[in-house]
Amino acid sequence: MPIHHISDTAHWVAVYRELESARSDALFHDPYAHSLAGERGVALLREIPNGTSIAWAMAVRTAVIDELVLACVEEGAGTVLNLGAGLDARAFRLPLPQHLHWIDVDLPGIVAHRQACLKRATPACHHRHIAADLGDPAALDKVLAAARRAEGPLLVLSEGLLLYLEAEAVANLARRLHADAPAHWWLTDLVSPMLLGIVGARWPTAEAAASAPFRFALRDSRGFFEPLGWHEQEFRSILDESIRLRRAPPMAQWWGTFALPWWPGIRENLRRMSGVALMKA
Repeated sequence: MPIHHISDTAHWVAVYRELESARSDALFHDPYAHSLAGERGVALLREIPNGTSIAWAMAVRTAVIDELVLACVEEGAGTVLNLGAGLDARAFRLPLPQHLHWIDVDLPGIVAHRQACLKRATPACHHRHIAADLGDPAALDKVLAAARRAEGPLLVLSEGLLLYLEAEAVANLARRLHADAPAHWWLTDLVSPMLLGIVGARWPTAEAAASAPFRFALRDSRGFFEPLGWHEQEFRSILDESIRLRRAPPMAQWWGTFALPWWPGIRENLRRMSGVALMKA
């Protein structure tokens, strides 16, 4: 299997940021992606079947989250708690105010790699790492204790994290972020069971990797999160955003302009197949 451990996915995703940053029409520039991805990231991209075919989606997701993070900071967020941070370098590359506090949380091995790659980089704001396995209740308690001491309204970011959790674990995290953090906003990417089926068909070896299976997909994300205290403020469809940002896959523009008006019943299903949700407590 190309993916041997869930940490490998962080290197894999970093390669897509490196590819996008090298484009003349790049949606964002991540000068740290190359060193963070490393040789492991390049090897994964080469080994995973059809790996480059989702580069557009990863670039769009990154750009949309960038926009929403900056919007929340503009609205008054004082601290960003980045759960499952992977090899994200937003605290170093985004135009953030110096007074903002940013906490990147991930497994000890990932945090050590981040620190080695970013040791000469200067963060745009107050930055710290927390090494923690969020599946360990004691470690989660430690992270939430840090969140309670946060400066100003708290924005939680969980890009690429929920997909690997069981629904029960996501529900527990939602309850605890609402009651124990407490967070003001929660920004996360979501997928539907439809997309999970497509991914399984295209990358069977990647999905079947026992150490990093895809688990969390919702037909009704609003119905799942609202009883847990989280109300969807905004949902950015990756498909719609890819058209807006001119990074759409082949045929996407045709579907949006010609096909979907004739089949309105499937439009919302396609819109919510993959997207970024900004939720508010």
